[in-house]
Amino acid sequence: MNVIIVGMGFIGSGLAWKLARQGFSVTAVDQDQKALDALGESFPGKRVCGIGLDRDVLLRAGIDRTDAVVSCMRSDEANIVVAHVARSTFRVPRVIARLHDLTKADTYRRLNIQTVSPNAWGIARIGELLTYNHLDNVFEVGSGDVRLVRADVPALLDGATVREISALGEVQIVSVSHDNETFIPTQGTVLAAGDIIYAAVATSASRKFKQMLGITD
Repeated sequence: MNVIIVGMGFIGSGLAWKLARQGFSVTAVDQDQKALDALGESFPGKRVCGIGLDRDVLLRAGIDRTDAVVSCMRSDEANIVVAHVARSTFRVPRVIARLHDLTKADTYRRLNIQTVSPNAWGIARIGELLTYNHLDNVFEVGSGDVRLVRADVPALLDGATVREISALGEVQIVSVSHDNETFIPTQGTVLAAGDIIYAAVATSASRKFKQMLGITD
């Protein structure tokens, strides 16, 4: 996959290296040559120095033949312009923009642009850690119809199997942490009180899953 990353700040440079190590063809774009140089001599991707908002710069980066564009600049306005151009002008299949100001999320959604907000993630995770009690939403998939949920195995389920807290098409246990070791369970895996389970749960089955765990609202 060919990926263009605009903005070589902390997130942009980290993402560039991560994707490059995974075998992606990465093009890094930044108006500051020093930011590009900071990627190091061993960085295997392409580097393009120039303003990410400039159409010619994006063309030099290969936007007309790329599979994805990620805009990680400091300015929300700049990110939305790059993302919008990538989506509407060059028909890039996957476009992601970093969002700093959460109040601008609706603007991105109206343009059908996917966003990632470290601020929103941080706020949500801190809130979850402060209020965590038996059940914790870790991640929402897609439109939120499926959630990855973390839960403690209560004493009443000590000795129960994964099969007993699964429901076809609604609840699927994807991992179990026991004695500081995490593994993918089978339906016959026996649980112990205090184990931590991670489950993919359909939003419509949230109440059912809580009932399985003996959690009352």
